[in-house]
Amino acid sequence: MLKGYVPPYNATVVQKLLDQGALLMGKTNLDEFAMGSGSTDGIFGPVKNPWSYSKQYREKRKQKSHGENEDSDWLITGGSSGGSAAAVSAFTCFAALGSDTGGSTRNPAAHCGVVGLKPSYGLVSRHGLIPLVNSMDVPGTLTRCVDDAATVLGILAGHDPKDSTTIQDPVKPFTLPSLTDVSKLCIGIPKEYLTPALSSEVRSLWSKAANLFESEGAKVIEVSLPHTSYSIVCYHVLCTSEVASNMARFDGLEYGHRCDTDVSTEAMYAATRREGFNDVVRERILSGNFFLLKENYENYFVKAQKVRRLIARDFVNVFNSGVDVLLTPTTLSEAVPHTEFIREDNRTRSAQNDIFTQAVNMAGLPAVSVPMALSSQGLPIGLQFIGRAFCDQQLLTVAKWFEKRVQFPVIQLQELMDDCSSIFENEKLASVSLK
Repeated sequence: MLKGYVPPYNATVVQKLLDQGALLMGKTNLDEFAMGSGSTDGIFGPVKNPWSYSKQYREKRKQKSHGENEDSDWLITGGSSGGSAAAVSAFTCFAALGSDTGGSTRNPAAHCGVVGLKPSYGLVSRHGLIPLVNSMDVPGTLTRCVDDAATVLGILAGHDPKDSTTIQDPVKPFTLPSLTDVSKLCIGIPKEYLTPALSSEVRSLWSKAANLFESEGAKVIEVSLPHTSYSIVCYHVLCTSEVASNMARFDGLEYGHRCDTDVSTEAMYAATRREGFNDVVRERILSGNFFLLKENYENYFVKAQKVRRLIARDFVNVFNSGVDVLLTPTTLSEAVPHTEFIREDNRTRSAQNDIFTQAVNMAGLPAVSVPMALSSQGLPIGLQFIGRAFCDQQLLTVAKWFEKRVQFPVIQLQELMDDCSSIFENEKLASVSLK
């Protein structure tokens, strides 16, 4: 729909980075209009997870596959901001921006072994971010460590006159203190997040992380978020409803793609939107318009808004009970091969992969996914920390402590680098001999 379109202005987050001397390397691939949870539905094709080519994963595969073609079944990055996660994971940049509506920075961060931060709603300006769900969208960051996430957030956070939802108070850049004593912390473990679909490895690491906090003197308690089971359904009703409203601007009249049909304005609208949107986007627009029909509005949209209020209240109640930070899984399992991921439709995949992440967006809370360890397959598994609204600094301080304790291994792409070096050497020799 926006092929060849050049925006006339920068997004506030981009401008803030440029003002601080950041070098903008380029734009990354993502699911079309950020609708998806695997980064497999982008106009440029699916994003491949750099861990598909890591030494850790390839060695594990060789033990099991006995000579299978290594490049035939690469891994997904998660989505929708998979390109950003892949760019950071593969050491091509210091940090990358993503958008987080239901977990779109935390999900790929967990699969790619990087830190994915979703700030509090209203802390970072949404001006210039193509809206998906206005009431949940937050620009997120992907970095290789928690300190880098804090550095970028310090630059991006603060009031923006162009975005009325941002906080009025000035926000100063901050450096994270090195937390040495966690004995005064209370860590909450939501019992509803222990779902049957959760892989045994993620469950085990989640338990180990809780034990780590407990062994260092922190108070670890089981808490209840009773409306969790309704959150994914509630999220999809609200998400598609706002999508239907937001996507109405792409009509072929003012900017973006326009079809060649000139029979009537209505026919031009219909043909433009059929050509310009992929199946996933069209499906969400149709679903959202169904929920917003006059006869359905009360039964679907209004009820979902009421359930959203209950979900947000669950978090408030837990934090008011003395809990400082919640510890949860980020994803159900490690990254899966592309062929396995595309067996199910986008709607089903999104419902499964956003199960631990979307409730945070509905409540407007900050959350960060931190890589913890490698699975038996040699792939990263991340855990999620959820904080109180606008207590992003405290959240990142706890995440930094955790990151230091677990010492997540760096991705080893050395074989790939050696291959590249040999190619460059051969090219140099060829150019010398030609001279």
